[in-house]
Amino acid sequence: MGYEERVNEERVTGWWVFAGILLLIAGVLNIIWGIAAISESHFVTVNGAQYVFGKLNTWGWVTLILGAIEILAALSLFQGGSFGRWFGVFAASLAAIGALLDIWVLPFWSICVFALSVIVLYELAKTPEPTLRR
Repeated sequence: MGYEERVNEERVTGWWVFAGILLLIAGVLNIIWGIAAISESHFVTVNGAQYVFGKLNTWGWVTLILGAIEILAALSLFQGGSFGRWFGVFAASLAAIGALLDIWVLPFWSICVFALSVIVLYELAKTPEPTLRR
């Protein structure tokens, strides 16, 4: 095992794997919801719903793009390294903002997504703990 592989292996902690899995699941769900909103499915719409920006189709594209960013961030986190960490912070920040903008449509779900995004942000933004060498 080379030096580069050992450094990346030490950087990937349990919290990074948790954040990556969480971003991957959220990304897949956002892509599904985005496609459903773009096609204006009836299970997504609420009679008389008011959107912050645009219409349901616009929110569908925003959600679809957010889902793609989350999946890319998760895959980048699994690779290790600082780029994956900061890209994960960026994706979790966008997910938290998106959850707050959706709070009028799905309040409980939005609060849960926001809370999990804040946990991911905290764990990825904190300084990595030093490892003991033998």
